[in-house]
Amino acid sequence: MVSIIVVLTGLAMVWPALAQESARRPDPNDADRPTARGARPPAPSREGRDLPTLRGLSPEEQAALKEKWQNMSEAEKNEFRAKMREKLGPTTGPTERPEAAAAIEQQIAQLKTEQEQSIGELREILDLARKEKAGQTAKAVETLIAKRQKEFQERLQAFEQRRLRLQRIRPDQPVPGQAERPPRARRAPDFTLKSFDGQEAALAQLRGKIVVLEWMNFECPFSKHHYETKTTMADLAKKYKDKNVVWLAVNSTSHTTAEANQEFAKKYKPPYPILDDRTGKVGKEYDAKTTPHIFIIDAERRIVYDGAIDNAPMGKVPEGEKYVNYVSDALDALIAGKPVSASQTKPYGCTVKYPAQ
Repeated sequence: MVSIIVVLTGLAMVWPALAQESARRPDPNDADRPTARGARPPAPSREGRDLPTLRGLSPEEQAALKEKWQNMSEAEKNEFRAKMREKLGPTTGPTERPEAAAAIEQQIAQLKTEQEQSIGELREILDLARKEKAGQTAKAVETLIAKRQKEFQERLQAFEQRRLRLQRIRPDQPVPGQAERPPRARRAPDFTLKSFDGQEAALAQLRGKIVVLEWMNFECPFSKHHYETKTTMADLAKKYKDKNVVWLAVNSTSHTTAEANQEFAKKYKPPYPILDDRTGKVGKEYDAKTTPHIFIIDAERRIVYDGAIDNAPMGKVPEGEKYVNYVSDALDALIAGKPVSASQTKPYGCTVKYPAQ
């Protein structure tokens, strides 16, 4: 009885804090509003919030447009937004865009920190409830954790959508995740593949992300070197995980098995899935030649880097040269909104073992 009281007391202490935390959580719709002194007044009510910019219109035209907007279907609104963007240009000026982007990044970081703190507190209570066999309390806490995680994902997705809207700008206004178009850039072929443990990955679902595709074959010494001797791929994936970068490994080796790939993943624990392309369809569409062979896709679905992971096959840097990690350099440039200086290098390694024709 005393143990249950302890658990309930803990809940009573955390609940008000969670309520306050929820009340102060950042609103994705406020992401581009200044928070320092001299901030602009609060935005109008939700009604009409999605209406495209009205700058350049007279008061009479604005009033007529608002009335028309309220009676539009969602399809008509989308069509109208496109026409307004074409007519009036970006809704955020060049001087406002960096401030808005910085505000979004700051609030995403705040959201993640608060989520980690609140879930951590709830898990401590959950562990205590389970230890003291307070079943009803444990079930209530599990429900609350699930609710908090769902709310967190919804808020995070809203911020990501806001960030995407900021990226819809003219080519002379680069933003993080969108490098200047290199002369040989091409559209990344779409694909949907399943990992060897059954998870699905689709390029279409990664819209707005920077995607790194690593063609690998753990039977190839050049590829295995970056897992066994060094942890090049895993280190890079972890380094850029919180910088809007998604890393995916692809195995197009025709004779490989699901069990072998699962065993490899269990042993080396890469922080990303290994996708099953034993048919070779995706590998051939990307023209993957060796293992390893790296492709970097920017937020606009363009291949901005195609080539080797570095200049050190099997860890051997050419005499007279310094070590260069081409992928790290390309990602740094891409995240900074700069052009990728070396958009193509010669990949090294074993040839991809596609199915025989």
